[in-house]
Amino acid sequence: MVRSKWWASWAATLPGLTAGLLIGHASAQTPAAREIVGVWAEDDGQLKFEVHEVNETYEAHLIHSARVMEADGRTFRADTFNPDPALRGRNLRGTVILSGLRWDQAVRRWEGGSLYDGSSGRTYSAYVSLVDGHMELRGYLGIPLLGQTIILRRTR
Repeated sequence: MVRSKWWASWAATLPGLTAGLLIGHASAQTPAAREIVGVWAEDDGQLKFEVHEVNETYEAHLIHSARVMEADGRTFRADTFNPDPALRGRNLRGTVILSGLRWDQAVRRWEGGSLYDGSSGRTYSAYVSLVDGHMELRGYLGIPLLGQTIILRRTR
C-alpha cells in the first residue's frame, strides 16, 4: 500500500515537472540573449555586420568588410574562395558570415557559432561575449586558444 501511495504522489507531480521543463526550454531566449541583435562595427571601419535572431540562434549578415571589397571601396567581390564551387560566383554583400550562435546562460555568452571569412573561404568556430557595451567576437580553429578576437561596437 505504501508503494501505491508513493506512485500516486509521483504520478501527480510528474505533469508539473514536465511543464516546468518545457517552460524552461521555451524561455531559453532571455532578454539578455537578445542583446546581441543589432548592427556592429569595428572602430576602424574595416568590418560591419548586422545580427539577427533566427529561430533560437543568432546570425550576422555582412554589411561591409574592407577585406572583401574591390579597389573602389564600394563594390563587393565575388565569393571566389568559397569551398563550394556553386557559391564562388555570388556577391559577398549580405552573406551570412556568423551563424549558429546560441545563448549560454551559464557562461553568459553566445557559443557554438561559425564564422565565415569570405577573403579566404575559411570557416572558423566562434563565440561572442558582450563586455562593457562592446562585442568580443572570437574566431578560432580547434580550440579558442588558437584564434583571434575582434572588438566591435554597436552602431544601431
